[in-house]
Amino acid sequence: MAGFWASVFLCRPKPRALAGSTMVVAMGTRGREPFREGNLILERSNGEIDGDVTHRTQAGWLKWRAATGVLCDKKFLNRLKGKTFRVAIRPSLLYGKECWFVKKVFEQRMDVTELRMLRWMCGHTMIDRIRNQDFRESLGVAPLSTKMRENILRWFRHVQRKTYDAPVRRIESIILEGKRSRGRPRKTWKERIKSDLHDLHLSQDLTRDRVSS
Repeated sequence: MAGFWASVFLCRPKPRALAGSTMVVAMGTRGREPFREGNLILERSNGEIDGDVTHRTQAGWLKWRAATGVLCDKKFLNRLKGKTFRVAIRPSLLYGKECWFVKKVFEQRMDVTELRMLRWMCGHTMIDRIRNQDFRESLGVAPLSTKMRENILRWFRHVQRKTYDAPVRRIESIILEGKRSRGRPRKTWKERIKSDLHDLHLSQDLTRDRVSS
């Protein structure tokens, strides 16, 4: 068991050292290569976060492969494997995602990555035709998209409790100059918050109530 917990400790993601940093680090010189804005990796051509989604999935697979000695060992119980996944693997997949303006396609990509990991942890593939819900119940792992929503709403609650002169709240009053491109405007982080609050039948006033939250 000592080796098991040593593997879990080594696979845990490192703490955030530069959280809140707004420094821009260029990833390349060509116009279509991604660049980093704080904790996000954006595409130069359209400002999307496809690069950040790919980076998170790759980081999750690296952590998963480092713990395969535990996660894919039939000697360990599925509940213990699920706990290892929740402690060591899932945080690396969700790192910095509370600031994502998430699309459905991004949620699907993250869920597909998670389910592939869960199937291999249980020793099965899609050929076995076992429902995804069976793997989640066996391992005790909630959907990754649900955890992403929880992280986004938790960060929103933290932001709403800040004073209006705080830097994180000043961004709300920024007015961008210029004309937007044709077509439907992109879905913003604030619109995602409103949609999640509506789906969960929650009120924005609850963010300042510590007892109910």
